[in-house]
Amino acid sequence: MLVHVIKSKIHQVKVTEANLHYVGSITIDEDLMDASNIIENEKVQIVNINNGERLETYVIKGERGSGEICLNGPAARKVAVGDIVIIISYAMIDFNEAKGFKPTIIFPNTETNSLS
Repeated sequence: MLVHVIKSKIHQVKVTEANLHYVGSITIDEDLMDASNIIENEKVQIVNINNGERLETYVIKGERGSGEICLNGPAARKVAVGDIVIIISYAMIDFNEAKGFKPTIIFPNTETNSLS
């Protein structure tokens, strides 16, 4: 049996941009992607702490070290610049393996979206 588990989490980052006129997705600083074990094109869930919105989209690699968190396309209507969001990815793994699985969770500085 396979179960869905949290694989990666970027806990509380600030939205730096919302670009309605884009194909869609979320752009994430590549440093945050590396640290959280999230890859380009991976499906993620976005949870907006400010307004309770939840949505799913895919990841686009942002400029390394920029602190960029940009919701693109229709997702831009679900956030405002300055909102704090949580970015979560999930994986399906074997039930017994899931019992010992440890996700990668990072806690960036919400003012700079950096790890320091």
